[in-house]
Amino acid sequence: MDYQLAGNVAVVTGGAGAIGGTIATALARQGVTVAIWDINQAAAELKAAEITSAGGAAIGLKCDVTVKASIESAFEATVKEFSTITLLVNSAGGSNRLTTTSTELPFPDLQVEDMQHVFQQNYMGTVVSSQLVAKQFIKNKSGVIINISSIAGMLPLTRALSYSDAKAAVNSFTRWLAVHMAQNYSVNIRVNAIAPGFILTAQNRFLLIDETSGELTERGQQIFRSVPMARFGKVEEVAEAALWLLSDQASFITGAVIPVDGGYTAFSGV
Repeated sequence: MDYQLAGNVAVVTGGAGAIGGTIATALARQGVTVAIWDINQAAAELKAAEITSAGGAAIGLKCDVTVKASIESAFEATVKEFSTITLLVNSAGGSNRLTTTSTELPFPDLQVEDMQHVFQQNYMGTVVSSQLVAKQFIKNKSGVIINISSIAGMLPLTRALSYSDAKAAVNSFTRWLAVHMAQNYSVNIRVNAIAPGFILTAQNRFLLIDETSGELTERGQQIFRSVPMARFGKVEEVAEAALWLLSDQASFITGAVIPVDGGYTAFSGV
């Protein structure tokens, strides 16, 4: 489908990851020039090379969203290369086993520093990246931001304390920034979020699919019982939602948090 995005310049943070990388590739196929910001510079450059070898336009830049100076460096390099930025996808983030409760790590033993790092990675990285790119949007009087949140920010996941808290903050920031931009700068600056559900990726497959039998693990079975569509999502489905929200087809949508979760957040369990 042609979303008529050709000619835009997009930044994708965490652009070498499963979701961010799929969105970056999908944008490039739409004729969008893409700057891939990722903490892993080699992976960012590899993703950019894949895009350019397929006929797209992209650069890969090192960016640690927990460090403001790193974000500033990636921003300056992007504007120097492409002159402007018109789209931003904040996909950088992730959880951490040190902030996930277990029998070995009960809630009282979680460390403040570990929780702060997850919050910095998921929330403050989104805020600071948006602050910098918003300068271009304000200058252009237009632009679109998509924050990749999580269903954990809507219904906190058991054990995943800091990740759930940080994504809830991302959802709140999305709504706040959407109103702030429309009221103070331009109604043509839109801000939305996508909340992916349980997406099967190379990183979590071993937790959800038994490598020997190919059957669902106990955790995978629990997820299927909680998802009305009884399957895992695909990164391509998240990317399609992002393309739609970035396009003019969603021109009257701002401040929304769109779940892509097979009905998980609509299901009470009974």
